[in-house]
Amino acid sequence: MREIVIIGAGIHRFGRFDDESYIQIGQEAARKALQDAGVAWKDIQSAYVSTQYLPSTVGPKILKPFGATGIPIMDMESACASGGSTLRQGMLSIASGAIDIALVLGVEKMPRGYMDPLQIYYPWQVDMGLSTNPSYWAMRARRHMHEYGTTEEHIAKIAFKNHKNSVHNPNAMYRKEFSMEQIQTSKLVCDPIRLLEICAPNEGAAAVVICAREAAQKYTSNPPITIAACVHTLAGYSADFRCPVDSLSAKVNNPGPTEVTSKKAYEMAGIGPQDVDCFEVQDTDAFCELEIYEQLGLCPFGEAGRLIDEGVTEIDGKHPVNMSGGLISKGEPVGASHLGQVYELVTQLRGNAGPRQVPNVRTALGQVLGASGNCAVTILKK
Repeated sequence: MREIVIIGAGIHRFGRFDDESYIQIGQEAARKALQDAGVAWKDIQSAYVSTQYLPSTVGPKILKPFGATGIPIMDMESACASGGSTLRQGMLSIASGAIDIALVLGVEKMPRGYMDPLQIYYPWQVDMGLSTNPSYWAMRARRHMHEYGTTEEHIAKIAFKNHKNSVHNPNAMYRKEFSMEQIQTSKLVCDPIRLLEICAPNEGAAAVVICAREAAQKYTSNPPITIAACVHTLAGYSADFRCPVDSLSAKVNNPGPTEVTSKKAYEMAGIGPQDVDCFEVQDTDAFCELEIYEQLGLCPFGEAGRLIDEGVTEIDGKHPVNMSGGLISKGEPVGASHLGQVYELVTQLRGNAGPRQVPNVRTALGQVLGASGNCAVTILKK
């Protein structure tokens, strides 16, 4: 199969922008990605756009004003994994030989407040309860605390780390460091998750220009970043405490979607978790990040608290996680979320992350997980 590389990346800052439409937000990210690659819009042979909360034909509305070149521009959605599944589809088009170069864009302008459960569940499920995000996150956290001795302090330490990292990320919604005391005494959202330990839905966009490796020199002088793996899967059975589900396995060997997807990605990239130099992961709340350490294979199940206590996931630790500040600091514009991670990882691999730079990055991983067990893992190599 043809090797696919990233030759350009762009982003529109994540936050709230009442004076900008989603078209303007998406165009800024796309324009920056094209400029970064040194590629003209007329060179793009296909475009793929991920979003969840915007109306139909978002992609053409954003990109056609760049020029009516007649290329296919496709909208795609896979919940919080939308950016990953969209990137994968762009890669498959290039790998097939149908095209040589594509633009992949993620954009979102989300309603304020909790995500509407009717976007995800059937009405009967919503009526039975447990359909609001923090409730099932909190239940997973309490179960982990019960089984492994994880503490509220461990959860707060992750939030402390991510807020600290965000200070140096100009594209984050919140760029303020908080003390452990401020985090642990912030408003309780859903026990044990507190306000400063949880992400906010918001707005933003991110984009990459991808092409076949053999064609890269034709388009750009940028050193290409290899996409060593991009895997999208769905959970086989419910692995969550969400509202009543269609199927629920007994307590047998039922690995969750992040565990399954990351194993496939490691195999595709020919590496293991210990070979990855830095990670951007789905910290919709701080406990989610803790759990992901185990699911990605950074430590055995039940030992994530040790990683936090030992500083393993700090920027200067053995396995830095969420150098950008994570979703807790950036916010989560769902359609743009994973491509925002990819933007950060490209920045790290290029050595351009400034004070949040991880030394000597050669391999980087991004992970997202959302409704219906949609999970995507992308591994990049220098």
